[in-house]
Amino acid sequence: MVETYYAGAYWRLRKESPEECGRRAEAFFQALAPVDSSFSRWFKLGRSRREASKHRIDTDQVTLEKMFRRGKDRVFEDLGFRISGWNGESNDDDACAFHITCGGYADEVGNACLLNLPNTGPNAERVLTAPVLIGMLRAMAVAWEPDEAVAMSHKHRDLIAEPHPDALVGWVTYLSRRRGTVPPLPAPVHVERVEDKGTLLVLTPERFTASNPEHMALAERVRELLDRAGLLGPIR
Repeated sequence: MVETYYAGAYWRLRKESPEECGRRAEAFFQALAPVDSSFSRWFKLGRSRREASKHRIDTDQVTLEKMFRRGKDRVFEDLGFRISGWNGESNDDDACAFHITCGGYADEVGNACLLNLPNTGPNAERVLTAPVLIGMLRAMAVAWEPDEAVAMSHKHRDLIAEPHPDALVGWVTYLSRRRGTVPPLPAPVHVERVEDKGTLLVLTPERFTASNPEHMALAERVRELLDRAGLLGPIR
């Protein structure tokens, strides 16, 4: 079975207007487009592929602000705004979709920017690499200023014991400086700063797979070190 991957950035209560969400989304898509050619165009979701492909999304602030306004919860204002789309690939396994929740300030709902990544095909071969995932999470970190972000496989996530910590450790992980200072980590983990916002951690330069015992052992070791340093729990 093919191991599937996703990337997600998460932040807690943050009341923002559709205009502010549109500004952040524009910055995100502008930063994401150069990371890989498959991120250069986006379409609205539709009842069919043919219908959806007719509705391209212009990723400027004005257009995105309008989408956020239409994506407002009709009952509860504090749930924020939601928008979704995909990149129009003819092969579903090689396509990417996004789902964004922004401006929410209800205790039971978190804000997030999620990307369902391609699984097999030319796009997947390019996207499921450490350099592209680094660029992806860097774009998320700068635009959304999340508390944490991660790129990992669904299988890896499902193998993590419940209850999950507030911040997961995946193939590529971003931790906001609000979480604290990242301690020294074992090789081959690569660590790099994201401006003055936080830190990116890359477990392996090659594709991380949950079926590789060495990869899983490394992920658990890094998780233990970060947890011991107090970086994975709730942010006060």
